[in-house]
Amino acid sequence: MPLTDTAVRNAKPDTSKTLQLKDERGLYLEIPPKGSKRWRIRYWIKGHENRLSLGLYPEISLKEARELRDEARKLIAKGIDPSAARKGEAAEQQADAETFQLISEEWHQKFRHTWTDNTALTIISRLQKDIFPYIGARPIREITPPELLAVIRRIESRGAVETARRDLQKCGEIFRYALATGRAERDIAADLRGAIAPPKKRHFASIHEPKKIGELLRAIDGYQGSLVTRCALKLAPLTFVRPGELRHAEWSEINFEGGEWRIPGARMKMKEKHIVPLSRQALEVLQELQPLTGGGRYIFPGARSADRPMSENAVLAALRRMGYEKGEMTGHGFRSMASTILHEQGWPSDVVERQLAHGDRNKVRAAYNFAQHLPERRKIMQAWADYLDSLREGGKVVPLFRAVGEE
Repeated sequence: MPLTDTAVRNAKPDTSKTLQLKDERGLYLEIPPKGSKRWRIRYWIKGHENRLSLGLYPEISLKEARELRDEARKLIAKGIDPSAARKGEAAEQQADAETFQLISEEWHQKFRHTWTDNTALTIISRLQKDIFPYIGARPIREITPPELLAVIRRIESRGAVETARRDLQKCGEIFRYALATGRAERDIAADLRGAIAPPKKRHFASIHEPKKIGELLRAIDGYQGSLVTRCALKLAPLTFVRPGELRHAEWSEINFEGGEWRIPGARMKMKEKHIVPLSRQALEVLQELQPLTGGGRYIFPGARSADRPMSENAVLAALRRMGYEKGEMTGHGFRSMASTILHEQGWPSDVVERQLAHGDRNKVRAAYNFAQHLPERRKIMQAWADYLDSLREGGKVVPLFRAVGEE
């Protein structure tokens, strides 16, 4: 006898066994000793008995359960197993849910520990701005090389060639991650190698003439902005680290007694820790600033919050206020200044390059290079600071080089 709505509603569980209340054509209501009532259908296909769950009661009414049964029986009549069909639909839905944005965010979260905080933020910001609006919602398996190229061309067309190249590189990493996790069939970004022209080599604006360097140093001494910014401007030429490394400097990294600043590899461009020998002049700058910011984490905290480092534009904006235009000097220009003059003065190139923290292509060797040439680097850094003092004072410019090992 077919079930009725009243019979289904009033059916009670048996504490000793699972009950099965039969309807028609294989449909029945399963009632376990504990738990919810569930609709199931029993069917045969290719000589084998199978069962398929149709949902819970009362979410699925008797009428709706019968409709689902009838749909399943239509598939069976065509030789299609409704259970296998359901699994196929689920797989298809899962593939549709595996969008480029979802997998990109998963990839970013998994690998963010390998980047500096600033780099991790830059990567996800570029994806959110340039990539996700166009292919973020697309299933990653369905994205084609021409489709990805069109997105990259949008970036290139606004003149951001280097950004386009880097974004394509990151998309390749995302596709390879999807490939490794079984959600993509190949790295389509590899098909686009050579599609983006290499950018013109960028040279950071810098000052190399001794007289003009002296003028810059005197302008820094007379800077009327905040003490934090003035000290950052003073320390930049004395350490010639990258701007991001300077503004993220932490007090815990400074050894006043040893005269060293040890930057962890996580914050370095090449991911290897770096030692900056601190000259007497550099230590004096830090000691001047310590009473103001020494109680916090950052040597150069932001103007709005001591829990964040100073803005990446702080030094650049200060240079502009001092009258140095875009084509004259940048925060990165202090590195070029030091590199050019130290090489011209005859200091050993390998020692200078090590102090500039230019990467070693051999990663095994690079792991041990952070202290390489350290005695010579100490001499260079103190001699460089003394040389800058002579330029600041406007005196006679004398050669900076003295043979390594001389006292």
